[in-house]
Amino acid sequence: MRNAMEAGFKLDHRLENDTVKLASWPLSEVLLMNDSQYPWVILVPRHEGATEIYQLTIDEQAQLLKESAFLGEALMTLCSGEKLNVAALGNVVNQLHLHHVVRFSSDKAWPGPVWGKYSVVPYSDDALKGVIGLLGSIADKCWG
Repeated sequence: MRNAMEAGFKLDHRLENDTVKLASWPLSEVLLMNDSQYPWVILVPRHEGATEIYQLTIDEQAQLLKESAFLGEALMTLCSGEKLNVAALGNVVNQLHLHHVVRFSSDKAWPGPVWGKYSVVPYSDDALKGVIGLLGSIADKCWG
């Protein structure tokens, strides 16, 4: 059963438009950023009105860290990344969300940030199906 903070939760329309849902974990919606240039997954805690991590309960903070650490390790293992960038910026979308971006010294934005540097290159339909299948299976293994 959903708790009171989840009851009014609604995903920000910009996140809804820019991502594809992979899974629902105990605390967070797991979203794939539809940008094929970087392995990029976003966790969005289902806590109505939260814009900052400190606004979550202590138990929710612990669960977010658990989900983030699991996601980060899985992404780095799958993608053989050089660096994992994890950030909760919120300058454009103030709804609390945590970006997980696998980085490589060969990616076009390296070593700078990926945000707003280059235009988004959406996944092709076939590539999107493959990524969803791969990442969806990981999500099911941990929280399914």
